[in-house]
Amino acid sequence: MQFPTLPIPDEPESGVSFFFEDVTFDLPDQPGLSAWLQEIARQENKPFIDLNFIFCSDEYLREVNVEYLQHDYYTDVITFPYTEGTVHGDIFISSDRVADNARELRIPFLRELYRVMAHGVLHLAGYGDKSPEEEKQMREKEDYYLATLPE
Repeated sequence: MQFPTLPIPDEPESGVSFFFEDVTFDLPDQPGLSAWLQEIARQENKPFIDLNFIFCSDEYLREVNVEYLQHDYYTDVITFPYTEGTVHGDIFISSDRVADNARELRIPFLRELYRVMAHGVLHLAGYGDKSPEEEKQMREKEDYYLATLPE
């Protein structure tokens, strides 16, 4: 039996998917954003497998927080890892919380969104943010990777 020769796509699948649950907003240059997120994993020496970003409202993410983590409060990001030691998982992000944070910090919405996205990837790469030392390291990593974003 001979198998057919299949065409090779011009661009391979990125391994990063973006989903919008109960919110909508423009997420520009998704291929470039996917490459940037994968580069974070590469620079952190973590194998990249697959990454799903699920953008949602405050209420949606609070319900996820209550149901899966037994935390009854609002947050900007929740990360669910699939495979330890790799960047492989789901990252839920409240665009409501991101917008509020951006207004409070007086920065553009997308800048804060990218920071939170990097934050989720860094969690999957093994970084925490519970202690002051961990939080400081997380912020330094976020700032470093934000500086590598193409303009």
